[in-house]
Amino acid sequence: MNAPATAEQSARTAREVFGWDALLPGQAEAIDAVVGGRDTLVVFPTGAGKSAVYQIAGCELGGVTVVISPLLALQRDQIASIDAAPDAPAAVALNSRTGAKARTAAWAAIESGEAVYAFLAPEQLSKPEVFDRLKRADVRLVVVDEAHCVSAWGFDFRPEYARIGDAVEALGHPPVLALTATASGPVRDDIVASLGMRDPHLEVRGMDRPEIHMSVRRHETDADKRRAVLEDVRDADGPTLLYVATRKETDAYAAELADGGLRAAPYHGGMAQKRRDEVHAAWSAGEIDVVVATSAFGMGVDKSDVRWVIHADVTESLDAYAQEIGRAARDGQPARAVLHYRAEDFSLRSFFAGGHSRRPDIAGVWDALRRSEAPLRAKDIADESGRSARAIGRVLTQLVACELAESGPEGISAASDAPAGDVVAAVRERDDAEERIRASRIEIMRGYAETVRCRRRALLEYFGVEAPEHCGTCDRCDAADAAPVTAADAGAAEADDLHVDSVVDHHEWGTGTVMAVEADRLTVFFPDHGYKVLARAAFDRGILELGDAA
Repeated sequence: MNAPATAEQSARTAREVFGWDALLPGQAEAIDAVVGGRDTLVVFPTGAGKSAVYQIAGCELGGVTVVISPLLALQRDQIASIDAAPDAPAAVALNSRTGAKARTAAWAAIESGEAVYAFLAPEQLSKPEVFDRLKRADVRLVVVDEAHCVSAWGFDFRPEYARIGDAVEALGHPPVLALTATASGPVRDDIVASLGMRDPHLEVRGMDRPEIHMSVRRHETDADKRRAVLEDVRDADGPTLLYVATRKETDAYAAELADGGLRAAPYHGGMAQKRRDEVHAAWSAGEIDVVVATSAFGMGVDKSDVRWVIHADVTESLDAYAQEIGRAARDGQPARAVLHYRAEDFSLRSFFAGGHSRRPDIAGVWDALRRSEAPLRAKDIADESGRSARAIGRVLTQLVACELAESGPEGISAASDAPAGDVVAAVRERDDAEERIRASRIEIMRGYAETVRCRRRALLEYFGVEAPEHCGTCDRCDAADAAPVTAADAGAAEADDLHVDSVVDHHEWGTGTVMAVEADRLTVFFPDHGYKVLARAAFDRGILELGDAA
């Protein structure tokens, strides 16, 4: 491994190899940690330069940097940015769209040392022929982009990400660099645990985006909400993202906006890939005024001048909301984020967020694993049983999480002799825990929407970032509705040494981490029960105590 980096070396590489005049705050520190051989978790907002960390670190480390990235469009954009640099090493892709000739050339570049950056979708790691060749390559860094997808407690968990930690170990545990634009404290902890990161360096920067004015509008009827959303979009003075909850709504809103003279396009995960690529390209080129999208429109969005992000529906978590509004104002100029909701929207979101593995699916998967002499993948079991590969993948992920099965590069194998009934009970118990987490995240989202204090503070404290009482750039501060903390309240907080990230013990829910502190209440995350809002009086009643790590 190369000698540890210095700020001067990183700055020189940035300038001479990639053509960047200077590094942004946090980049040099993260690069230094990675090149020094340390696992590193980087939480930077969209546009803050996460990719530059692995590009410079990979260049300085030499060998091969494996970049695990979930979207092919995102991989394409990242490779294009490397190819456009003045003197950057080669970058190649190995994914489902890589043809036979291009794949042969990519492996030749990797194995000859010509290519430094190898981009893979996470499912590629489960292919023995890919993994075996990577093991023989000189892999010196593994990058996990969109790392919140690793966390079962996160807002965008993806089963194919769950096996990355095992792959890292099988590669000899080169340094791991995990990148995400948004992750609360519990999600960060879960990323570290899931990837098997060792004493990681944590670099959290730029969660506060004061250039984005934040506001929320509550409506009594769906018709009122719809009229207000359309009015906001029509009045928007710049490129606009309109997020909706369903695919049907993307088409409906886009058609109505187009009828009003706006260049509007729908976008959702059910569209043909070619059409999605066309929308991406037209949006980036400024040929579309507004994209009406589900949450599928996000990763890989690279447009600096988004002026409005409007939500016609609540998101499933504050993590998701922060990431989606963070796509505005990447140029540092003022922008606005507006959330429209009805009280009933939270109940609908809870309904759609739920989900349990079916008992027959669990029993069937367990039987297949027990009978097989070789590890199995979701597709193997789905093909044999006729069940959904997605449902099978979920069961396999839960079995690994319950330590009933083991994950490896060739698939999943049973790690227990437990009877099927016990396995079904264990998986359903974990499903219940995850449902509690999902429900609690929605309640945190409700708390943000209905807060009477500074809205930015409510958002930042959720991510473990201290914030002032008033930000001056949210609707609550505009109206001077945020209640100031009195001297008595401040004295109480100081007296019990309670603050964001304090550890507390609850008589029923166990040990938790404080996520936000108010004069009369606090929000605590409990790993098996989710986010809970508790009265400070719980301390007086003996229900809650400060933990040892407070």
